[in-house]
Amino acid sequence: MLDKIERVLDEKVRPTLRLHGGDIEVLSFEDGVLRFRFLGQCSGCPSATLTTEQLVEEEVCSALREVKQVVLVQKVSDSLLAQARAILNHG
Repeated sequence: MLDKIERVLDEKVRPTLRLHGGDIEVLSFEDGVLRFRFLGQCSGCPSATLTTEQLVEEEVCSALREVKQVVLVQKVSDSLLAQARAILNHG
């Protein structure tokens, strides 16, 4: 199943993301739920939720009936987390 997902991403999703300096990484597929994260310029982009709904979910769910839901997993970068800790510790 992961090979099928990667094929859809390669054909339908990655070309658009690469135009914006980004990419996508599949984290897991379990019980019909695809979890992924954006990479590059798409990581942390304010439009990430919209991109998830309009591009990733639409393309993957329409191509593969086994995929029922697409979930964007966002992670805060270590440097941003360190900045937040520094602010909170000095506040």
